[in-house]
Amino acid sequence: MSDKDKPRSPEEIQKDLQDFLKDKLGGQVFSIPMGSGEMPGSSDESGGEESPEDEQNKRKEEALKFSLTPRQVKEHLDRFVIGQEQAKKALSVAVCDHYNNVKLSLQSEENQRDDYIKQNVILLGPTGVGKTYLIRTIAQLVGVPFVKADITKFSETGYVGGDVDDLVRELVRMANGDIELAEHGIIFLDEIDKIASQGGTLGKDVSGRGVQTGLLKLLEDTEVNARSPNDISSQFQEMFQMRSGGKAAKRTVCTRHILFVVSGAFSGMEEFIKKRLQKGNIGFVSGKDSDELDRDELFGQVTTQDFVEYGFEPEFIGRLPIRVSLNSLSSDDLFTILTTSEGSILNQHARNFDGYGLQVAFTPEALEKVSQIAYDERTGARGLMTVLESRLREFKFHLPGGDLQKLLITEKVIEDPEKALLELIENPQKDVEEFDRFQVRQFGIDYEQRFGVRLVLDDSATTMAISLAKELDLTVEGYLENVFGKHGEFLKKIKEKAGRESLLVTPQVLNNPVDGVDLWLRGEEDS
Repeated sequence: MSDKDKPRSPEEIQKDLQDFLKDKLGGQVFSIPMGSGEMPGSSDESGGEESPEDEQNKRKEEALKFSLTPRQVKEHLDRFVIGQEQAKKALSVAVCDHYNNVKLSLQSEENQRDDYIKQNVILLGPTGVGKTYLIRTIAQLVGVPFVKADITKFSETGYVGGDVDDLVRELVRMANGDIELAEHGIIFLDEIDKIASQGGTLGKDVSGRGVQTGLLKLLEDTEVNARSPNDISSQFQEMFQMRSGGKAAKRTVCTRHILFVVSGAFSGMEEFIKKRLQKGNIGFVSGKDSDELDRDELFGQVTTQDFVEYGFEPEFIGRLPIRVSLNSLSSDDLFTILTTSEGSILNQHARNFDGYGLQVAFTPEALEKVSQIAYDERTGARGLMTVLESRLREFKFHLPGGDLQKLLITEKVIEDPEKALLELIENPQKDVEEFDRFQVRQFGIDYEQRFGVRLVLDDSATTMAISLAKELDLTVEGYLENVFGKHGEFLKKIKEKAGRESLLVTPQVLNNPVDGVDLWLRGEEDS
């Protein structure tokens, strides 16, 4: 077979098309996605490993057989989002109601009730309190695609900015082209307060009413073209699929079961709520005059009337029946986020330092200082990232590549990072010793949380543990875990029998924890 007669590869066809487009459109070349090098519609008949299509179908099957309870959803959120108890409860119930209705509708068309009001949600809260994080975490738990967008990038006509229908198309992209899965996803729109068209804070965009109108159809039940009429790449992809014998893909996306969540800070809304409470002669709420209520308390009293006064169309706000107010975060909340949340930013910094070959640990005093500074920033949990990055930047720049392998972040580091870095460079061994001793104390705290037994190593035992860990090429925590980890329940019984709040660990006990039983029971270590 001559080169001329050989079938052309997808890459060659794609290059020819791009050259053609470049010639006809003057440089406006669009890429034509071809997946993993196969023509659209082609299939792998070699068998063996599970295909991406099979994996996608499994993902869809799991997502669409929703079986969670509101309590289970909230328990999952508790692992990642600190505080916001009422918000987590409200969202858990709303999400379960929504996806239970979706599951019922999928079982039979007879179950698709026209009178069902979709549980679309509006979140009110200042920046950095976890609005996006809550919804993204829920989407990951349910297993559906998630799209977040800033409402300010959309315009009434779509000619300037984006078209609201692009939100649905992006959901299809996040679902890897699976329209059925996309039809059960979650769309999150931030800064929704920016499209209030009248009556609220000065500077509202007067075209906001048009964007509200454009969103109305999406919030309930409409069909959206899966391919944008302006997307030449998509048009060519569909043409290839048809010519290669592929099955015609579904062209529209139904928004009936897409959950919409919108959020905003709603600056100035407090005045509308306060005015309504005073006008209705119900200025006293929870024993306080309306003038004495703080922002969080006022937002807990928000009604549809307040949203309309703020600048939203009644039809628009009526399609967001679930209203959830998130509270501002205190410095204590921020400290708890740092120390207990599974998604704590500390984990990211630990990974960053680990990438440079540095173990890092943070003292409680350092984290309290970070929390207080972040609170003063008034940007919520986002302030934690800002504070940590600014205080640790020079350490990440100067320490990688050196001999130092352990770094303890103390309150001094947070208060004056430049001075702390100079002292560390002058005397790195001192910091290593402080790091190891901190790890010993931290192990005692963690052990108490796990088993209810507080282990306190004296100075000699601490020095011995650090030395032995180094000889065995273990972390101090790793070494102590090897010694005491399997004896937790036993030591708990000894502690209760001896009537002690803590058990002192000496070098003798460190050698063999069982040898310490007589000492603890007789109280000889007190002498």
